[in-house]
Amino acid sequence: MPPRFLRRRSLVDPEKDDPLSKAIAPPENETHQEMLARLAAEAEAQKRSDAIDEEINRQRSEMRKAPKSVRVLLLGQSESGKSTTLKNFQLINSPKAFRNERASWRAVVQLNVVRSVRLILETITEVHSTTSGIPGSSSGLSPTSPNSNAPHSLVSPELLKLRMRLLPLQQVEEVLLRKMTPAGSSEFEATHLSPVTNLPYKKRTEKFREVAINSTAQWKGAFGRLMASARASMDSGADIDFEDPNDPGVILHACSDDIIQLWSDPAVKRLLEANKIRLEDMGGFFLNSIPRVTALRYVPTDDDILRARLKTLGVSEHRFTLKAGNMISHDWRVYDVGGARSLRAAWAPYFDDLDAIIFLVPISGFNEVLLEDPSVNKLEDSTLLWKHIVSNPLLKNTQIVLFLNKVDLFKAKLQAGIRFGHYVVSYGERPNDYESTSTYIKKKFGHLFRQYSPQQRIFYSHLTSMTDAHSTQQILINVKDMVIREMLQQSSLV
Repeated sequence: MPPRFLRRRSLVDPEKDDPLSKAIAPPENETHQEMLARLAAEAEAQKRSDAIDEEINRQRSEMRKAPKSVRVLLLGQSESGKSTTLKNFQLINSPKAFRNERASWRAVVQLNVVRSVRLILETITEVHSTTSGIPGSSSGLSPTSPNSNAPHSLVSPELLKLRMRLLPLQQVEEVLLRKMTPAGSSEFEATHLSPVTNLPYKKRTEKFREVAINSTAQWKGAFGRLMASARASMDSGADIDFEDPNDPGVILHACSDDIIQLWSDPAVKRLLEANKIRLEDMGGFFLNSIPRVTALRYVPTDDDILRARLKTLGVSEHRFTLKAGNMISHDWRVYDVGGARSLRAAWAPYFDDLDAIIFLVPISGFNEVLLEDPSVNKLEDSTLLWKHIVSNPLLKNTQIVLFLNKVDLFKAKLQAGIRFGHYVVSYGERPNDYESTSTYIKKKFGHLFRQYSPQQRIFYSHLTSMTDAHSTQQILINVKDMVIREMLQQSSLV
């Protein structure tokens, strides 16, 4: 190395030129008093830091001594009933906290009512537009068509007047969404298609979209009021500000008679049927309870909250302290993840150290297709997803419980004459009754479970309707006991 380079290097002072040393060095021209104040502040900061480290170590020690948390993941395609299952967990294990949110769920029920009415109005508007000579119509319908059952003949002048009288509901929807979705917490997701065949109307896919709220958004509590007394009864709706002059329920109540007239109109029923729309099969259906849910002092029941529909995005974690039978209490962590195809990549990080998966299959979707891909049948998508989950090597020691969900809607479709074998070709011409079809589905999923599991496991399955709190409660209690027993068995404690 040349001597000249050595001379240059010797001129560099490592401490003086080090950025960290410069950052922590005392200020130039610091007085004695300033130095004492600085040292005292540094000592206080160090004291706080040591206290934080001590608390972290204490919590870690307690976690090591405490019983292992039970981790349960809710999986299934979009609208399979995961959020409703979570609400049932809350109702069973945290009823007070569940009922403290009645004011927020009142707003969700109101939003469900408004959006159901708007879907009817959009259908009326669309059929009227396409049969009134408006340019761009591709329906091929003629206003002078002799077919009295044609959709255009069902849009009477009285129905159009009724539509005009219900326009204020748009204001209700805007108010509810504005309070429920602070900036950046929501986005519009899947459009409403026909729940039977999912045949989209071009205009409806552009106009009628469902709002989805991010799971991290603090939307609950936006519609309540501060309680003067902690003893106030949540069941009486004491947390709801009925005196709020901007309460959306006022307009909804004023429109209740028109909503009832709209929903009971035979022409509307035929119009919806002609367009393959069954509102009764959609989440958040309350049109058969309009007098009650639009009352000025309406308070949601537990059943209303379970039926209320609010699409959430992202992953939400909920903690409960549960006791299974006579055994020790455990900390439960239940994770609800989005089921849309675009969100399934977020599932994998939660597969590590799981105790159980509750996998939900909405069997009522046997004659429906995915919103994300109209070429894929919903039941077939659940089948492929089930195969992927049970065969995953990361989950070989995880207990998987199958919920064949929405049996109430499934029964209604079969009773309406919809042929199961027409959509599930392998079923063939077997009886189109609930017992035969549900048994077939259960056996099919059981066969896939045994065929694709990396190792032998017990196949747990239940036919469920998560909106039925009474029947669901016992099922979840049984699942809870099963999970704890499996944990203890793996620990050689039983």
